[in-house]
Amino acid sequence: MAIAAVSSWFSTGFISDGGPFNSLPSSQRLFFTSRQSVHKFVPKLINNRKQAPGRDKDSSFTSKINQDPEKKNLLQKKAHGRSKDEIDGNTDGKNMGKSQSMAFKSFGVQKKDTKGLTLDSKDLKVEASNLQDASFLNAVVKVFCTHTSPDYSLPWQKQRQYTSTGSAFMIGNGKLLTNAHCVEHSTQVKVKRRGDDTKYVAKVLAKGVECDIALLSVESKEFWEGAEPLQFGGLPCLQDGVTVVGYPLGGDTISVTKGVVSRIEVTSYAHGSSELLGIQIDAAINPGNSGGPAFNDQGECIGMAFQVYRSEEAENIGYVIPPTVVSHFLEDYERNGKYTGFPCLGVLLQKLENPALRAYLKVPSNKGVLVRRVEPTSDASTALKEGDVIVSFDGVNIGCEGTVPFRSSERIAFRFLISQKYAGDVSELGIIRAGEFMKVQAVLNPRVHLVPYHIEGGQPSYLIVAGLVFTPLSEPLIEEECEESSLGLKLLAKARYSLSKFEEEQLVILSQVLANDVNIGYEDMSNQQVLKFNGTQIKNIHHLAHMIDTCQHEYLVFEFEDNYLVVLKRETAVATSSSILKAYGIPSERSSDLLVPYIDPAQDGKPTQHLDSEESPVSNSEFGSDGLLWA
Repeated sequence: MAIAAVSSWFSTGFISDGGPFNSLPSSQRLFFTSRQSVHKFVPKLINNRKQAPGRDKDSSFTSKINQDPEKKNLLQKKAHGRSKDEIDGNTDGKNMGKSQSMAFKSFGVQKKDTKGLTLDSKDLKVEASNLQDASFLNAVVKVFCTHTSPDYSLPWQKQRQYTSTGSAFMIGNGKLLTNAHCVEHSTQVKVKRRGDDTKYVAKVLAKGVECDIALLSVESKEFWEGAEPLQFGGLPCLQDGVTVVGYPLGGDTISVTKGVVSRIEVTSYAHGSSELLGIQIDAAINPGNSGGPAFNDQGECIGMAFQVYRSEEAENIGYVIPPTVVSHFLEDYERNGKYTGFPCLGVLLQKLENPALRAYLKVPSNKGVLVRRVEPTSDASTALKEGDVIVSFDGVNIGCEGTVPFRSSERIAFRFLISQKYAGDVSELGIIRAGEFMKVQAVLNPRVHLVPYHIEGGQPSYLIVAGLVFTPLSEPLIEEECEESSLGLKLLAKARYSLSKFEEEQLVILSQVLANDVNIGYEDMSNQQVLKFNGTQIKNIHHLAHMIDTCQHEYLVFEFEDNYLVVLKRETAVATSSSILKAYGIPSERSSDLLVPYIDPAQDGKPTQHLDSEESPVSNSEFGSDGLLWA
């Protein structure tokens, strides 16, 4: 029964303290741990946000969606359903220590004897009696953040600001680590040390949405006086003791909870809708703990608290980001000067547990996974074909269940091997094609989602033409619009299951119509995908803006789903544009990113693949099943 409950939870998704991924039943929820005015997330950041009247996400969204079983099913499989079955993996663990030490050393976190933290001393075990005086507790700080989120339904403006608190810790060289969701859409970040009454301004240097990690810096020298950065330990083992430290709700002073490591496996990350290695613990993690460190019995940091699992059938399930994921984030930042992301192979895979299936595919041994689809935009599309069987990754054999050896006597999902790589790395794949074994090479790069989970830069693109408001479809917009149940099932299905056919492809929708004499008859249109403009298929919103700007025809003709037409006189549309903007108090007819000249990927030397726009999206059954995996 317990296994079934956990499996069900993984297939539906996690919940962050930010609230957008609110797809789990109320009895089964993964929460961020930043402390916001306690919504449905219990993760570590405490949110003091005040909801506008009538905008209670947990009540209005759930009640309205529950009235439509089909939409409820789509939402439960939503964006996370696509990445849940991703096989993002990396090495079998042999090189973990190397990458970890490289990344942390560059930030001044070296494994050497420091005051109060002698790694080789047996006396270094932290006992409960002297825990309060342990020097490593002073490296944990409280984070105060002011957030101003975009309004995706009205993309030219922002929502009301709110505040939250979380935790962070020092890693040396003037740097701090916390969770990405603690500083998402931040306009001001401040930190305060233990026992101090002064708050210092912090700057966000990098945010890793997928891994839910953010790197902060504090310029004030006074803040760092007497500070000792934390030292990182290795990946813990089962039943190892763990101590979680942070600033959760219920008080303003530091809080310490103890427990043990109960599981280590590839885990769903609520904030990034991704799957990376995670440590499950039974120590209490509460709102405000987000970004706080977890220590082993030697006082070494073995991870960062970031989310919890809430269910009526389970208790005390919290999650810690392991040092291997943290080191990957820091190494990525050091290499590129910014966060570039975790790579993806970009193939849809099927397990080969059935002997008859292996015999049919001429696979001689009990190993390998079947390639069912290759994402058109992935680099693997030049090396792999549908029907190939991947039997090894960089020399590591892949089992028929999609797992690889991990440490001495464990196995872990194959996606773990990929997640240990960096953007641009080349991996060697051993495959069986038509019964013959061969080796191919594939470049690994981060996956580009057709419908993004987060908007780069924090502000969505938009274009207003004669009162028609166009914007790209995104997960935050879906979350906002589904509160009113105004998003069609057909568009929702595309958002959940369709793949990008070419680079920079977007689903452009007409989000609403600002009523005016020029658009009479179209006022009730909302959240419909626009497919063509004057007979030309739309690639993205920048392409649409370019075609409208260069149009010389008498009419502007927009073609929507099911052959629905919107026709406007070009001269009249141009003439009324400024008056419509003034009437609705809108500063500009388009977002700033659409002011730069448009460059067609095909003319820029980047090939595009134009497929039938009416191609059916992937069926629900192809995602969320244990037999199918996205790498």
